[in-house]
Amino acid sequence: MIPRCLTIATSDSGGGAGIQADLKAFAAAGCHGSSVLVALTAQNTVAVTAVEELPPAFVREQLDAVFDDIGVDAAKTGMLFSRALIETVAEYLETHPVPLVVDPVMVASSGAKLLQDDAVSSVVGRLFPLATVVTPNLMEAEALAGRSGPRRELAEKIHGLGAAAVVVTGGHGEDAVDHLFDGVEHVEIPVERHDVRATHGAGCTHSATLAALLARGMSLVDAARGAAAAASHAVAQGLVEIGAGEGPVDVLGIRA
Repeated sequence: MIPRCLTIATSDSGGGAGIQADLKAFAAAGCHGSSVLVALTAQNTVAVTAVEELPPAFVREQLDAVFDDIGVDAAKTGMLFSRALIETVAEYLETHPVPLVVDPVMVASSGAKLLQDDAVSSVVGRLFPLATVVTPNLMEAEALAGRSGPRRELAEKIHGLGAAAVVVTGGHGEDAVDHLFDGVEHVEIPVERHDVRATHGAGCTHSATLAALLARGMSLVDAARGAAAAASHAVAQGLVEIGAGEGPVDVLGIRA
């Protein structure tokens, strides 16, 4: 049976990140993708100009529709924006446990704020305990840990907040390496960095691919390696000609 992956996140009207990036990454990894939208953005490669939350009751209706009929082999959360939406998603997943990748999306590549201040504690307190793995980038890891430092130390700090495993991704900072810590073992995953002005959606592509590979039965370490490679390759073949800002990554190789 084809693995079934669910993204619980926000729509990107520009098609580069969010739900749209997740569904492309699921397909590239050989999974059927379903989606539960929690919010909509007016967004392009330059800016996020508006965010519209969906009613929590409607979010639950979407979750029921997917779980009751299609089923879910693994899921990921992306931009959840508000405390109310995070609480809604966490309450549902507590009673419908699946392998879960939590991408704590806080800031867009354009610099736009994507998580309300009072929602950070809900991500940590409600979603981290449910997660198979949490995938912050370096800036998000520093915000969650409350300090800067090597990825190894940040991963340990975030693990101490309740996450079963952490991957601090390597797209930012001096060293191009993803750092995985599962509470016992530290694993450094080299990432090939490309000087391409098309990184919009790289984090979403990473976390969605990680969820898809977990759905396919891979170990966490192998899935993390596969996700790192997929995100890097998506940047390498990114669509620099799309938009005036950071172009979208291309995980599907549509130019070919």
